[in-house]
Amino acid sequence: MILRIPKNAERANIPLPPEDGFFISENIANHLDVPLHFHPEYELSFIENGKGLKRIVGDCLEETVTPSLALVGPNLTHGWEAHKCMREGIHEISLHFQNKLFGDQFLGLKVMLPIKWMLEQSTQGIAFSPTTAKQLSPKIKNLSKTAGIQYILELIFILHELAISRNKCLLSTPQQFKNPKVNRLALVNHYLKHHYSRKIKLAEISNFMNMSPGSFNRFIKKKTGKTFTEYTNYLRLGFAAKQLIEKETSIAEIAFSCGFNNIAHFNRVFKKYKHCTPSEYRKEFNSLKLVG
Repeated sequence: MILRIPKNAERANIPLPPEDGFFISENIANHLDVPLHFHPEYELSFIENGKGLKRIVGDCLEETVTPSLALVGPNLTHGWEAHKCMREGIHEISLHFQNKLFGDQFLGLKVMLPIKWMLEQSTQGIAFSPTTAKQLSPKIKNLSKTAGIQYILELIFILHELAISRNKCLLSTPQQFKNPKVNRLALVNHYLKHHYSRKIKLAEISNFMNMSPGSFNRFIKKKTGKTFTEYTNYLRLGFAAKQLIEKETSIAEIAFSCGFNNIAHFNRVFKKYKHCTPSEYRKEFNSLKLVG
């Protein structure tokens, strides 16, 4: 999967030995500021005593609670800013592992399917609840003290517990869609990707999917937790957010090009999902530091 990376992000080189397939780092600091970067490895990030930090994952910027725990997929831009965090002794643990560590056949086993599905979702970044982070913190903290086969077993256990945990959420909007032949939701995404700049009626998308409007609405609600209108706006915001980061086009022009015919409506929807205005969002990204 190839993602377009914001211009102010650079590739990070993780000191991950090919023969190991994973790397863990641990740090206790009084200040945490990690510039935007990306890498081909998965990253499981655990931070304790870091309330008020700002986490950036893809097009998502949010202030975190403590402890925070997130899984970032391959080549997804991410970083941290000190923001409002005034605490000392911030405990950070980052686990990186190769995207082929387990292999397709192993992940295809029934018992591994929850992990497989979670890794697929991590292309958007996944935030886990504080409750899950607290429950798994002893395991995560002890991981650097294990070795050999026990390390792999502990890693699989942690990933499985994360995969079946409740109240996790996706962080970033989709950056690129997969082959539309894979499943029906991917087909919906494929259609919306090519038509999001104009008004799309429920009857139109239902007919395209060869479903009744009622059946389609139930399908999209079950798969995404959103109505068709909410999901369409959610995806449109993903395209709008990318333009706000990558282009100097006016906010009004971006709103109209992404299918929002009313700038006030665009601002309301943007703030609902991004928790800030479009201008604040653009300013935040423009202020992020470069790696290096």
